[in-house]
Amino acid sequence: MKLEFDAMDWVTIPHLNGGEGSVSAKMFGDAAGKIMISRLPAGASIGLHSHDTSSEINYVVAGTGVTVCNGTQETMEPGSCHYCLKGQQHSIVNTGDQDLVLFTVVPEQ
Repeated sequence: MKLEFDAMDWVTIPHLNGGEGSVSAKMFGDAAGKIMISRLPAGASIGLHSHDTSSEINYVVAGTGVTVCNGTQETMEPGSCHYCLKGQQHSIVNTGDQDLVLFTVVPEQ
């Protein structure tokens, strides 16, 4: 199945999982999971949340930030990938001065 992200509308979600600011995303989802492109403006974050039924893979397309997964902080930059396993919890923060752009896959398990 081909997904056309350029044809999708941006959806803006304020304070995603209790985070700061707003996150914008173009999303596809079905019973098997979600695939999305998301944008976190400078200073925005996705709050700490658990993955009870899914894992999450975040590939950094642009910008810089940090992830905190089960208490471990990691710096993220273009080309790096963060993998949050099912049963873990994580958050993502844009620490740069431009949008943090992520390609994300969330498979239900």
